[in-house]
Amino acid sequence: MAMIAVWLKIDEERVVHALQEAGAALDSADGEVLLDFSSVRRIVPRALRVMEEFAGIADNKGVKVVLRGVNVDVYRVFKLVKLASRFSFVS
Repeated sequence: MAMIAVWLKIDEERVVHALQEAGAALDSADGEVLLDFSSVRRIVPRALRVMEEFAGIADNKGVKVVLRGVNVDVYRVFKLVKLASRFSFVS
């Protein structure tokens, strides 16, 4: 069975909206979703809540979520709020 990855670029000014779009893309994802965070330098609390919801939906659907290009400061925030373990990270 072939894996079809969904790739989405996340814009810092539209993180919440982009994550909501990514949530809709989970229905068509077969195995993996890659979110490109390379343009995100900081993350707001609302985006963290949406990330947590997104991770839960992905877990329920059996979809692996990969975050690409995550800034060190954003990664630290993910670690502090215990979200980092729910995602895979690539450079």
